[in-house]
Amino acid sequence: MSVEMTCPLDATTASGSGRVSELKNMVTPGGRVAASAGFMRGHGTYTIDGDLHASVAGVVEQVNKLVCVKPVKSRYIGEIGDVVIGRITEAQQKRWKVETNSRLDSVLMLSSVNLPGGELRRKSLEDELMMREYLHEGDLISAEVQQLFHDGSLSLHTRNLRYGKLSQGVLVKVNPSLVKRRKTHFHNLPCGASVILGCNGYIWISRLVNEQETHTGGYAQNLDEVVPLEERQVIARLSNCVSLLASNRVLLYDTTIISAFDISLQYEIKELLKVDVGAEIALEVRAKLATETQ
Repeated sequence: MSVEMTCPLDATTASGSGRVSELKNMVTPGGRVAASAGFMRGHGTYTIDGDLHASVAGVVEQVNKLVCVKPVKSRYIGEIGDVVIGRITEAQQKRWKVETNSRLDSVLMLSSVNLPGGELRRKSLEDELMMREYLHEGDLISAEVQQLFHDGSLSLHTRNLRYGKLSQGVLVKVNPSLVKRRKTHFHNLPCGASVILGCNGYIWISRLVNEQETHTGGYAQNLDEVVPLEERQVIARLSNCVSLLASNRVLLYDTTIISAFDISLQYEIKELLKVDVGAEIALEVRAKLATETQ
């Protein structure tokens, strides 16, 4: 039996000039990234004989003299200001634990949430006793990363009324690296649905949110209200479009999702789950984006 092996890509020789910022190269574990004499060691790298080597498979990135390797596939690594979607896993003293697809559970402090109606005041003992009335185990929330702890865990906040508890909708989980960081991650799409693109790879699709609901922080929920069939079909189609784009490694943001939705109208909703149909739609989305950027 013969085994074929490929040598790791040398990032410095591939770029020609030795500057890794000029060409973002894919490297495999053990591949030489740069000479450590001129660079600082970042995440995903280690030093051997004066050279930086990759410890993970990913893309070489450089900020000034800091060189790191961003993994192609990994758990979510948060940054301050990221919009995330998470699920409450536990209510503790003056805080909630939130699952956000990262290595460790995130923390949402009682002092970092808006009270029902958007009231801002110092939280009292009564508020602490009513924590499970506000958010309890299993609730989905949208939040923003406020702080990074030294162990990699995240501190969240929902002080803005656009954040808060999520009501009726569909949660789609994708690789966090596929969600493109944009100025806004809350979108009311022209097809008649709202989408929240969480930087942690959790995407929330729901019916259009009116202004009255956005000013409640998600606390005023009517789960008994029946969503019309037409809106449920739009949500299901959007969910399938997001899944097929993710499976074909297309970056997810409002433009690609809208394009995929428009192209998918020629198919039935269930047909979007077929591999060949998904690949064809993703190819058309890429071609459409290429023509728009020219």
